[in-house]
Amino acid sequence: MTDPRYSICNETFGDWPLERACEMAAGCGYAGLELAPFTLAPLASDLTAADRTRIRRTIESAGLECVGLHWLLAKTTRFHVTHPDPAVRATTALYLGELARLCRDLGGRVLVFGSPGQRSCLPSVGPEQARDHLFEVCSRLLPTLEATDTILALEPLSPAETDLLTTAAETCQLLDRIGSPRVRLHLDVKAMASEPTPIPENIRRHAAALEHFHANDTNLQGPGFGAVDFHPIFAALADIRYAGWVSVEVFDYAPGPERLARESLAYMRRIAADVG
Repeated sequence: MTDPRYSICNETFGDWPLERACEMAAGCGYAGLELAPFTLAPLASDLTAADRTRIRRTIESAGLECVGLHWLLAKTTRFHVTHPDPAVRATTALYLGELARLCRDLGGRVLVFGSPGQRSCLPSVGPEQARDHLFEVCSRLLPTLEATDTILALEPLSPAETDLLTTAAETCQLLDRIGSPRVRLHLDVKAMASEPTPIPENIRRHAAALEHFHANDTNLQGPGFGAVDFHPIFAALADIRYAGWVSVEVFDYAPGPERLARESLAYMRRIAADVG
């Protein structure tokens, strides 16, 4: 298997200054950095043009590429894509547009939409209506995605996290309905492990829609830190000739940022070499 393009999510490095995180990521051998907006400012709209230029230069000066953004609505309180109030949905679509502009300004392309807290069904909204609301928000966002040359990548999450888009198949049904190359599929190893469909089969089955990929383990740490065997996963990525980023995203930082960054990448490179 040809070595994929590897990136790492910046919140892995906790409260490190961005420059130090970039130097560490580049020193480990990563080519890209994926950013959680809340690590940069409370809201994307708080970042001035000068701020955006500085962040981009910091990333590029380390020899890295900004992959894009994830955790798009994390740590916000005003936004919800399936809210029954049309005004809230409209405001959310506008903010996602601001995130698309931020992504472009930082040199990135992909916006990973997980945000379970801002998409799950509220008491007065059933699953079908929630999917209609999400379709509406994505449709509103399309002109901005086109103008910024960015991709919204919808992420299936486990039923423990959300009750909307809990499988790749359900997510792809919505993608087909939206019908735009600007809204595609994101797959995450931890999340896929909750599905009855085996991870390699999910990758192969939905190859045509796949835009971005997160590598992690069911123990919430990095690839190689838990029980998930990445050999069949990387074999499936090789089979579909996946050419996107493989980005390390962890949720349990107990091993420390240095170890998580170094050992996750070393493990994936060994697997890629084994796959051959």
